[in-house]
Amino acid sequence: MNELVLVGGGHSHVQLLRRWIMEPLLDTRVTVVVDRPVAVYSGMVPGLVAGQYARRDLEIDVRPLARRAGARVITAAATSIDPEARTIRLRDRPAISYDLASVNIGSTVALQDLPGVREHAIATRPIGRFVERFEQLVSEIGESCKLVVVGGGAGGVELAFCARERLLARGVDVQVTLVDGSRILARTSDAVRARVSAAAESRGIVLREGARVVAVHADSVELENERLPADAVLWVTGATSTSFFTDSGLPTEARGFVVVDSQLRVQGQHDLFAVGDCAVLADWPEVPKAGVYAVRQGPILEANLRARLADRPLRRYRAQRDFFSLLNLGDGSAIGFKWGRTVQGRWAFRWKDRIDRAFMERFQVLQEHGEAEAFTRGLPPMPPMDAPCGGCAAKVGPDALSAALRRLDVPTHPDVAVGIAEAEDVTAIRRPDGLVVQSVDAFPAFVDDPWLVGRIAAVNALSDLQAKGIAPTAAMALVTVPEDADAEEWLFQVLAGARVTLDAEGVALSGGHSTVGPQLVVGFSVTGFGQGIIGKGGLDVGDLLVLTRPLGTGVLFHADMAGRAEGPWIDGALARMSRGNGPAGRVVSELGLKASTDVTGFGLAGHLLEMLRAADRAAELVLGDLPALAGALELLERGERSTFHEQNRRLSRAITGPTGPRYELLFDPQTAGGLLLGLPPDRLQEVLDALRAGGDEPAVIGAVIEGAGTIRCL
Repeated sequence: MNELVLVGGGHSHVQLLRRWIMEPLLDTRVTVVVDRPVAVYSGMVPGLVAGQYARRDLEIDVRPLARRAGARVITAAATSIDPEARTIRLRDRPAISYDLASVNIGSTVALQDLPGVREHAIATRPIGRFVERFEQLVSEIGESCKLVVVGGGAGGVELAFCARERLLARGVDVQVTLVDGSRILARTSDAVRARVSAAAESRGIVLREGARVVAVHADSVELENERLPADAVLWVTGATSTSFFTDSGLPTEARGFVVVDSQLRVQGQHDLFAVGDCAVLADWPEVPKAGVYAVRQGPILEANLRARLADRPLRRYRAQRDFFSLLNLGDGSAIGFKWGRTVQGRWAFRWKDRIDRAFMERFQVLQEHGEAEAFTRGLPPMPPMDAPCGGCAAKVGPDALSAALRRLDVPTHPDVAVGIAEAEDVTAIRRPDGLVVQSVDAFPAFVDDPWLVGRIAAVNALSDLQAKGIAPTAAMALVTVPEDADAEEWLFQVLAGARVTLDAEGVALSGGHSTVGPQLVVGFSVTGFGQGIIGKGGLDVGDLLVLTRPLGTGVLFHADMAGRAEGPWIDGALARMSRGNGPAGRVVSELGLKASTDVTGFGLAGHLLEMLRAADRAAELVLGDLPALAGALELLERGERSTFHEQNRRLSRAITGPTGPRYELLFDPQTAGGLLLGLPPDRLQEVLDALRAGGDEPAVIGAVIEGAGTIRCL
């Protein structure tokens, strides 16, 4: 398999993904690396600032788009490239390898190193962060506001007009000053500047040209000879490059942008491309930083990546000399210009709005709650949802497991203190100085990032011992590498990810075994030592039931397989799954709790019923108190189910109460789930405080009542 890596989710790269949905690349594994799963379309940001758009209108969720294109997604910040080793360095995790790569990471805002800018100004890059900070400003602003916009390019002009309209609509007495060290819209014609000046004058917007900013303070903007009072400052000072390319030792121009040839390849590199705002064309260095160029580079880049993979000649990109620009004035009108000619009116904004919305519709795969968009626009139908899930959603069902174990005639051994008969998820072997406690856990990959699978598989495996109040000491790995993968690279990524978890808990990676097979499977055998274990059967009537983290991983990752899960949902789930249960396990041990288990493949219902049957008790659950991961209830409401869900749902014969999405949450199989604890009411606050101090999100979900192996839901 060829390894093609796309760094960034900019305008060019989302076009590639859409194209590959319709015509996939053959013999190529595509990886998309983004620092956040949602890309923001810069052309509509002024409209959002003006209140003309909702935030979702200008967001492209890269993850479901990539999943539909058959690409894997790594959410991490790419810091640099080593073109000799053909690796891309990522923050806080190992580098990944590539055969062919393309970079579309945009730019940052110039002059942010001036005193006070980072502390007191709202910079327009990264765009997602700008949107968040501006919305916060609007929500917190008082009755009046002196707003200073620094930077007189097209972006600064639009934000000055649009921010004014938004604040006026909020009833704010706003005064706007637009400052530039040279001329407002210096690259445009006198006719354009005249229209903008007239529009500004009619709205009371003050234009300060030739005014160089030297510092920003909490209450003012300092110019060379005076200070402008300022309650808020928007920093729109033009584009400059991040340190990505200079840190990579690649050819750059004065501002740090990488230099590319007419085929969009980085100069001197045959297998590394760069497009959009992060690159400068050697033949056309004067091309401005505008999204229209990235959009038009997309088809050329797509053709050239295919050509490079097939060892065919590449196409040349020719930058257009000018393009029709539209400046949003925030009040439903716009100024348009090209070749020195200008127009103005509400029709101009309507035209811009249609263009922008049509562009966004091509890439917005999901609606607000994860449903597929109604439009088709030539895209193939969504993949079927019958593919088997990975993670703990691939476990053998509890009925089959119990039946198989009943058929075994397992002899006992005097040194085995806890074995199959006790069904405690661990085994414990007696030794003169205490117990040797062991467990083993493995699952097929639930995402296609081997580093992440290794990290979370280790979390999942350690959890069995931690739930018993045992600190793991050593782990041995069991890894099956896919047949079409680079075995060395995938083993390295899996074990490097596992070490993040193991090292944090002081657990030694002490060996293991590897094989080759049809898919990635990762597991660990874990060993620890103790004087006794906290079992499942210690529940008493009146005990409260506490769950340490939200539910929903099974349905989320099942939907993710078919591109039906929003990127932020998946990122949120992965962040929780990557956190180990070590802190909660120490609470179990140090506070001497008497009943504990971890919640994994059998779902909350299955694991709770194991505890109740061991104690000969029943439970009452408040469905409304069940914590859910973002997106899980929406997916369950739509009828989405993990492939293991129905096996778990057979346990409903022991459960009574109302049905609905939170009821279905009981049966959702969890991977690297939290701990389920039983404790007397007088210990509740002590336990909750200790769990929160360790970073968990505990929820009281019910209580133990009289009965035998049943659950009553309220």
